[in-house]
Amino acid sequence: MDTAPEPTTGGTSGSSTPGKTDSAKSHTGKSHTGKPNPREAAVEALMRLAAEQPWNDIEVGDIAREAGLSLAELRDLFPSKGAVLGGLSRIIDRAVLEADTSDLADEPARERLFDVLMRRLDAMTPYKPALRRIAFALRGDPLSMLALNGVALNSHRYMLAAAGIDTEGPLGRLKIQGTVIAFSRTVEVWLDDDDPALARTMAKLDREIRRGETIMERADDARRLTAPLRALGRALLERRSRRDRSEPRDGEAEERDPAAAI
Repeated sequence: MDTAPEPTTGGTSGSSTPGKTDSAKSHTGKSHTGKPNPREAAVEALMRLAAEQPWNDIEVGDIAREAGLSLAELRDLFPSKGAVLGGLSRIIDRAVLEADTSDLADEPARERLFDVLMRRLDAMTPYKPALRRIAFALRGDPLSMLALNGVALNSHRYMLAAAGIDTEGPLGRLKIQGTVIAFSRTVEVWLDDDDPALARTMAKLDREIRRGETIMERADDARRLTAPLRALGRALLERRSRRDRSEPRDGEAEERDPAAAI
């Protein structure tokens, strides 16, 4: 059975688009001062364990021992095993966000997003054996998947920002959730793609991004077309609100007063 690399292992999968800058290496579980980072140590410990044994067999005590932490220290850092898994997203986020993306400034939005998400996959590569086993274990757990979706929304807000794509406004939430879905579908292919060139993965990501562009264009068109109806709806709600706040007409006070029924 393959195992996840030691916390000091970094590097990329070599899957970056030709001509693009390689992804930054993954974090090593240490702070910028060189001192051990207990949060990242716990995450790295979980990844090593998950690469070697079933997800449901891993206990918080196992994580603490593997990370060299006491249970009390681990509890101060994370409330659950799932929260430790969620902590991996921050490590991956930092690896992507610390990379120099200035070379992407003149690229179309689609190319910028493609590059950023491929950098994310590069940063995830050291944890691929663990992620493969975890993904298999959580497929039948909708509550866990929902919780991880919330973590992914936070991460991909920053991925879109790194790609120079606006996430505010009426369609901002849709952009973020759409990116999460597109990336999760790509990860499904990536987990089974052992080709160093990651041709299938890159083709899948390109299709997902293009599909997302089409959906966003349709959503934007629909928003513009329904603008008059939404304006009319707001006007009617405001009118009703003003009427409800106004003084009751003759006889209305008795009708509205519960004592009128006596």
